[in-house]
Amino acid sequence: MTSHRIDSLGRIDRSKPIRFTFDGEDVHGFAGDTIASALLANGIGIVGRSFKYHRPRGIWGAGVEEPNAIVDVIAPSTIRNCRATTELAVDGMIVRSVNASPTAARDRNAFLDRFARFIPSAFYYKTFMWPDWHLFEPRIRNMAGLSVLDPNLDLPRYAEQVNESYDVLVIGGGAAGLYTALKVVEAGQSVILCDDGHEFGGALLHRSAIIDGIAGVEWITKVVARLAELGTRLLPRTTAFGVYDHMLIGLNERRKDGTDRLWRIRPKTVVLATGAIERPLSFANNDLPGILSAEAGLSYLRRHGVAVGRHVVIAGNNGHTQEVASALAAAGSKVTVVDYRKGQRLASAHGRGRVSAVTLEDGTRIVADAVLTSGGFTPTLHLYCQARGKLRFDDTLLSFIAGDEVDRVLIAGAADGRFGLQDVLQSAAAVLSKIGVAIEAIPEVGCEAPDSAIAPAWPQPGMAGRVWLDLQHDVTVKDIELAARENFVSVEHLKRYTTLGMATDQGKTSNLNGLALMAQLTDRAIPAVGTTTYRPPFTPVPLASLAGMRGGPLMNPPRRLALENEHRAAGANLREYGGWLRPAWYGDMTEDAAIQLEATKARKTVALFDGSPLGKIEVQGPQAAEFVDFVYYNTMSTLKPGRCRYGLILNEAGVVYDDGVLVRLEENRFLVSCSSSHVTGVHALLEEWRQDRFDRNQLFIHNATADTATLTVSGPRSRALLEAVDLGLSLDDEALPHMATSWGRFGPENVRVTRVSFTGDRCYELSIRADRAAPLWSRLQEAGRAFDAVVLGLEALMLLRAEKGFIVIGKDTDGLTLPMDLGVSTPLAKKPVDFIGRRSLFSEEARRQDRKQLVGLDVLEGNTPLATGAHGIEATVSGKRSIGYVTSSYSSPVLNRPIALALIERGASRHGEIIQIQHLGKTRNARVAPPCAFDVKGERLNA
Repeated sequence: MTSHRIDSLGRIDRSKPIRFTFDGEDVHGFAGDTIASALLANGIGIVGRSFKYHRPRGIWGAGVEEPNAIVDVIAPSTIRNCRATTELAVDGMIVRSVNASPTAARDRNAFLDRFARFIPSAFYYKTFMWPDWHLFEPRIRNMAGLSVLDPNLDLPRYAEQVNESYDVLVIGGGAAGLYTALKVVEAGQSVILCDDGHEFGGALLHRSAIIDGIAGVEWITKVVARLAELGTRLLPRTTAFGVYDHMLIGLNERRKDGTDRLWRIRPKTVVLATGAIERPLSFANNDLPGILSAEAGLSYLRRHGVAVGRHVVIAGNNGHTQEVASALAAAGSKVTVVDYRKGQRLASAHGRGRVSAVTLEDGTRIVADAVLTSGGFTPTLHLYCQARGKLRFDDTLLSFIAGDEVDRVLIAGAADGRFGLQDVLQSAAAVLSKIGVAIEAIPEVGCEAPDSAIAPAWPQPGMAGRVWLDLQHDVTVKDIELAARENFVSVEHLKRYTTLGMATDQGKTSNLNGLALMAQLTDRAIPAVGTTTYRPPFTPVPLASLAGMRGGPLMNPPRRLALENEHRAAGANLREYGGWLRPAWYGDMTEDAAIQLEATKARKTVALFDGSPLGKIEVQGPQAAEFVDFVYYNTMSTLKPGRCRYGLILNEAGVVYDDGVLVRLEENRFLVSCSSSHVTGVHALLEEWRQDRFDRNQLFIHNATADTATLTVSGPRSRALLEAVDLGLSLDDEALPHMATSWGRFGPENVRVTRVSFTGDRCYELSIRADRAAPLWSRLQEAGRAFDAVVLGLEALMLLRAEKGFIVIGKDTDGLTLPMDLGVSTPLAKKPVDFIGRRSLFSEEARRQDRKQLVGLDVLEGNTPLATGAHGIEATVSGKRSIGYVTSSYSSPVLNRPIALALIERGASRHGEIIQIQHLGKTRNARVAPPCAFDVKGERLNA
């Protein structure tokens, strides 16, 4: 292959030379070169190795369709498995081939091709089953893949993400896309135009064209400048990779600084001006380096000033090769045209490592250092299919084109099967009329349209030699024939049996030829064979782009308390709990010592606790009572205003999803006080059932958790402390009994005071506007000094609640825990109305007698708490087995002994039984007890 630079041609900037390395070899180029064009300009023919046989591969295409030239860019930034045809060359860049060792030209694994007859398609399904697949799996997986990830590389961790809405999204910046975008924006609609090329223009950048009396490239410049002047959002180097629900379009922009940006666009209308992809021709040894797409050959010549060879054979079944031949001949190449429409056909290519000659079917041998082929064009309709469009086969074009129209998706230009420039602009005008933009006359075209006649040039059964269909995955005509013989004739089976179309190019150049061959082998028409399902992404999307800004601390940013500064000033040690950054304990003593001290003082005097993350979701409206009855396992509609009730929320499987207190504020207004870590989930659950089952005009839900701070005063002296603060309401037990709520005042602010307890002691929850919490917290601390008050961290609170047997959902329950496992069975028997999960509680699984049930555990020896997660075990004939596990375990300073909660098989019937608890090989004895270990009668609630 003697590809070389032509000094007088190209759109590159020759005033800016660049130099980079490929597999250690110096490569010279200019600004505007892609990696591929620079490699061709330097005469480098072998740029990679095929996946299975490690055959030498050269550049075939000039864009996203490229199956061979997959490379790793090591510097200045790291890009794995990128296409050399789409990545701009940069001075100082270090580029390496993939799937080759040490280099593409000298790959030590090239010997695998000698064993090709023994490893056809699907050989691994048959070869590695005996004696055991797992013996071979590690080595096979090690050989799989193209590039190798280095965990020590500093890869981009995040990318910017943008959400926008436009009237029209135009995908593709060729003639059809540019013209459509211009007329739409001139009509006053908002437009975003994207193209995956480095500049707008599409085929106009390398095809001769006269539009409105000026050259095509000048027309491009004029239109782009006008679009920018009118405020059009212009996104070159941007690929529309997917169409998702509700017409959400994903775009990935490759920015000039090497970073990516993800665009999520919701347009009213999408115009697909995505062009078409040229198909290869099928003949023996058609995978040799130096065999390229004809369109790519013209693109390299006109865009980059690179002639792909000095002796060029151009073979095609259509008239689009005529301009390619004329352009190369004018550049000084000796050109031979093989026109399939005249009965001439290529039989085979020859060469060692690169093409050196071809033989025609009539036996004529032609010397060639480059072969350009064109088997017709396949409209790029991946996004149309992702939008649930159905393809139909056009016998005139010999290709699949769009079938029925898809709502809000319009197609123009080559994507619509229009290939002459006049037809392209006419199709754009037809699209504009559907958008509501009137066009009096399309631009005048002053160039001759290519001959539209096309002859079939499909691969044939029984072709001599090795005829390659999927160049990256080494799928040949014989592989398709093997699939047909073994009855893998379904298009989906064919894909998986042969891996046709499963390479990184996703079959852009190989699928249709493979389908056409299968059609002949099974005596069917091509459309009867069908196509595989098109799924996003159209081309690979960097993980950093999909991740967005969610990296490091931004992956799941912790939510912060309104009083965080006050807690820090008090010496709080902060940890993340359920997404919130909260005080774990206070002071500079050890964690265990601080927890024990805080818990002791909370039981003896009074404790102040910031419970602001506690859920506060309001349910309002005429259907509110009916709604909470449906949502909760317990009956809630019988609550009187100003009263509270503890309840469970189940999922549809009957599993306990959350627990908490429901407050009835008014007749048609409830407050769902759910667990801190479940607020988002409970809110989503409530909203889902509201929309699914209830009248949206009779029921309203508002999440007020972030708006309101909740400060807890708990302990024997809590009432006295609040009386000293004076919130302007009676704290008498008759006026404000346990499980009741009332309103008070703190200065000008309303304060909701609720008698509920998570510690088992008398307790008051004070809820106030979050931005007014600091003065109230300061006043509580000031008044608390007279009562020896303690500031309570979350770890001490967890100890206090465990003493009472109060559960934490997700800690003392698992994904199988039903309400009956927690000892709550009455609602199932007596609740008269339906509720979430009710049917599941009558299943055979729910009625099992050996279910794990909540219990307490008394440690029988030593003062060391049981390990959380330790298993209860019992002996069986075959050895030991687990009968459950410890869910919470603490050392109780009040009881002066360890306490624990556990889920144990048949736990409710085991009270008093001694069981063994095993952890890390050590066994201890514990007595099964009721969950509540402190103040069993609940006398301290009113103490």
